[in-house]
Amino acid sequence: MTEHLMSIADYLVAAPELALLGLICSVLIADLFIDDEHRVLTFWLSILSLGIMLIVIHWSAPDGRNVIFSGSYVSDPLSNILKMAAVIFVAIAFLYSRDYLRANEIHRGEFYLLGLIGLLGMMIMMSANSMLTMYLGLETLALSMYALVAIDRHNVTSAESAMKYFILGAIASGCLLYGISWVYGVTGSLQFHEIAAAISADASLNSLPMWFGLAFLIVGIAFKFGAVPFHMWLPDVYQGARTPVTLYLATAPKLAALALFLRVLVDGLGGLHDTWAAMIMVIAVLSLLVGNFVAIAQTNLKRMLGYSTIAHVGFIMLALFVGTEQGNAAALFYTLTYVVAAAAAFGMIILLSRRGYEAENIADFKGLNARSPWFALMMMFVMFSMAGVPPFVGFFAKLNVISAVVDGGYTGLAILMVLASVVGAYYYLRVIWYMYFEAAKDKAILQASTDTRVVLSLNSLAVLGLGIAPGWLLAICIQILA
Repeated sequence: MTEHLMSIADYLVAAPELALLGLICSVLIADLFIDDEHRVLTFWLSILSLGIMLIVIHWSAPDGRNVIFSGSYVSDPLSNILKMAAVIFVAIAFLYSRDYLRANEIHRGEFYLLGLIGLLGMMIMMSANSMLTMYLGLETLALSMYALVAIDRHNVTSAESAMKYFILGAIASGCLLYGISWVYGVTGSLQFHEIAAAISADASLNSLPMWFGLAFLIVGIAFKFGAVPFHMWLPDVYQGARTPVTLYLATAPKLAALALFLRVLVDGLGGLHDTWAAMIMVIAVLSLLVGNFVAIAQTNLKRMLGYSTIAHVGFIMLALFVGTEQGNAAALFYTLTYVVAAAAAFGMIILLSRRGYEAENIADFKGLNARSPWFALMMMFVMFSMAGVPPFVGFFAKLNVISAVVDGGYTGLAILMVLASVVGAYYYLRVIWYMYFEAAKDKAILQASTDTRVVLSLNSLAVLGLGIAPGWLLAICIQILA
């Protein structure tokens, strides 16, 4: 009887994942009976499902930390804030994508279903307390993203990007799984708290076999982040995939990648920080330099934002490299605020696109101020935030990371981060120059539904609002990682 009661309690704690799985099945069955002309019903069912998920996540949130399912699942404040953010950004991706998919005749239920399945994988990763659970969540997310990249089956570029993503992703997943097997062989456990306890109790475990496994784990984690030198897939996939898919890839999965790092390297292998910190520092510095310098040469905006993402990943990993609560909180704050700006940036590309025309080149933004002063202003806000210009939230995100690095005693790294940010400002300001000081290349008027325009405006204004009042979000990040 006690075991039965305990299992019911476990299921209540894991209600978000169970509820999402049920909602996915419901949307899948409903979509079978919806014809192409009424496919928007699948969109609204998906949005309704995400709204229900927000309620379930809030309702099931525990006061502290609950570990269930024989130690393989954890529900804590970190998982709850990441899940809520992931649900919100998946909903934003769906909303921005609806008009684009309809205009290009690829408005299929599979887009929303794969997006929801990917969200399920993210949520499993965010609540994983075991290497095996983490890997299952990661593969659920990865498989859905491979299919999403290739959703336009008649587009050769998308198919090529999906194939490259799949092959490299499979190699990275194999490296991660191989690293997990080595860690299990050394510590005798797959659960993060037991791995941490074994490392703490026996200093001899910090030896060559553990280092070998750790190296493979970092390869897998760096690939999922898109960090150098495991970044080769990211610019090609960002450019080759349809813009709604790129928007999805650039937002919520970054939160899952952060969870992957925090759960595996901080919760599980935090006792080996001095061992893995050097590897993370090299990867982060390379990402910072390669991302910023290569982005300067790009004329395709999606590809430029891809290299920009690599540079931002460098900032996030340097915050995590420090190994302090301040650094971890700065990384969480940076990731959340970056995803806000990325959603708005790709949303603007979707807004300017129309049937048969992709507004994915920087030159396509020429004279935007003459066509739509309001959305030119919104895009300027987003570019300023990504460049780290005050008072936008990107400035405070970078400042928090630099402060954490300086407090950790790495002043040289902090100077490098400032210089890299100055270099990166060039390609963001170039977009603003095209919008305000170049003649319009295309005289077409922006066409989008009212709800998309309103949400995109609020999304863009959020980078200013969070910059003016960043304290509350930073306080939450500090509190949940304390």
